[in-house]
Amino acid sequence: MRRRRLVVALATALALAAGLAAPAATATPAPAGRSGHPGTVLRHTSLGPVLGIDDRRGSGTHSWLGIPYAEPPVGDLRWKPPVTHHRWHGVRPARAYGEGCAQPGRFFSPSPDGPHYDLEVRDGLRQPVGQEDCLTLNVFRPATARRNLPVVVFVHGGSNVVGYSADPMYDGRTLAHEADAVVVTVNYRLGLFGWLAPGRTTGDPETDSGNYGTLDQIEALRFVQANARAFGGDPGNVTLMGESAGAVNVWALLVAEQARGLFHKAVPMSGGLSTTTADAARAYADQLADAAAQEAGLDGPAAGAALLRQMSADDLVRLALRHGLDGTPAVIADGAVLPRDPYAVLAAGAARDVPVLAGNTLEEGKLFGGLVGAHRPGDRDRFTMQYEFDPDRPSPWTARDFLVDAYLPVDGPGGWDEASDALTDLVFTGIARDSMNAVQSSGNDRVWYYQFAWDNQPPPFDDVYGAVHAMDLPFVFGTFGRTVFSYAFSRQNAPGRLELSGLMIGSLRQFVRTGSPQTHRIGVRWPQWPASVVLDADDRRARVSVGSFS
Repeated sequence: MRRRRLVVALATALALAAGLAAPAATATPAPAGRSGHPGTVLRHTSLGPVLGIDDRRGSGTHSWLGIPYAEPPVGDLRWKPPVTHHRWHGVRPARAYGEGCAQPGRFFSPSPDGPHYDLEVRDGLRQPVGQEDCLTLNVFRPATARRNLPVVVFVHGGSNVVGYSADPMYDGRTLAHEADAVVVTVNYRLGLFGWLAPGRTTGDPETDSGNYGTLDQIEALRFVQANARAFGGDPGNVTLMGESAGAVNVWALLVAEQARGLFHKAVPMSGGLSTTTADAARAYADQLADAAAQEAGLDGPAAGAALLRQMSADDLVRLALRHGLDGTPAVIADGAVLPRDPYAVLAAGAARDVPVLAGNTLEEGKLFGGLVGAHRPGDRDRFTMQYEFDPDRPSPWTARDFLVDAYLPVDGPGGWDEASDALTDLVFTGIARDSMNAVQSSGNDRVWYYQFAWDNQPPPFDDVYGAVHAMDLPFVFGTFGRTVFSYAFSRQNAPGRLELSGLMIGSLRQFVRTGSPQTHRIGVRWPQWPASVVLDADDRRARVSVGSFS
């Protein structure tokens, strides 16, 4: 015991001294557990030692935040494949999240004043937020001595344009503790920084691919392979999980040759195999370069390309916003990082030996009312209303406060339910079906699927959003505190949703160990695709049933 105290004291002293040699992350630290006074915990990685958070008396976990896995992609490294981070000298503090990657502010973006979620997120809407120096990851594990734990690597969503690993929805402590696993959450380059095909050929296939965000994720997986054992994980049992664009990335990595063997199971949530062509990517890059040239009084994308390299990250985001080019095409079927016909590669057996647990929410489309002009308030007002809503008090609002009259009544002909179902089918259902069919047709006999149906929110959000896109994330991570979805979580619905969350984490815990999500606790036999398990709950208890894909 005395020796252990000496080691901890020495590690702390080294960490303080290392602040001069290795930069600390600048974000707000992760919240303390119930004790309020977490300690420190040291681990030695392939890049150097990191000092994280020992919160065994609070959340029952250890955490290491803001670990850089690649060199900052700035200056000459902008629009280049990631370069493995250099080794650091001394102990690097790993007690605060790294910055979110540069992006145009949206609902799921970080606050303008750092990588956290608060009311100030609204002040960053349609403004540059995040930083270009952002390639970090976070590691969570139970505060036990157990080794060879399964590893879960999570890739956040956000249309491959926005998002950040420090989003409180992705706090990995509860999942790590309850699933008895090492959980890793990853930042990767986004938007025009992550997927921009160069206007000229450099001769290097990875650089010419434009798939820098995809390559970042591969580099993060390589870090996990090199360092899983340092955190008590098993590098031979890595599950890659992602939601929305994160799920699109998971499917892409299933067919990426460079990712082969870096992970062994896949959990793509609300996404499918979806790529853009190299020609479309180059056309986008030319449009962006041409916009820069026009603003500088020059002519053509060739002149603008040089300007793009000279611009700051914030100025690049502003340029894209001014010209309506903030929706970068991704992921790119370039023929080098990703095959030109990814479905053919998937059907031919690229993922034949990788168990897949995929799913969708039943009302995915209700997050995307802006696409069809359904929202009555603007984004800033809508964010404020949802942020300030108290789910434990009677609502002052009805659906009419959020939805225009054309979509009311919600359940009427042509109403919001019907319109959002069409959005769900258009954006999500087709690629989910095609992806699952392709991997199953390759001979994979471990292909599982769920449908998340929980819509038991306080009015009017049960009608406005319901089982909306990404609503399953707080259930999988067990994160029911202040998030973009906290309007939904009341004391009244707590018993049922907490039971449902426990069942979902339990099924994931089983899947990452065995390749099957089946547990006796869910009370039904989980069939293979195209059948599904439907996950729901009322105020008092979870409800699990067997259904079919629709």
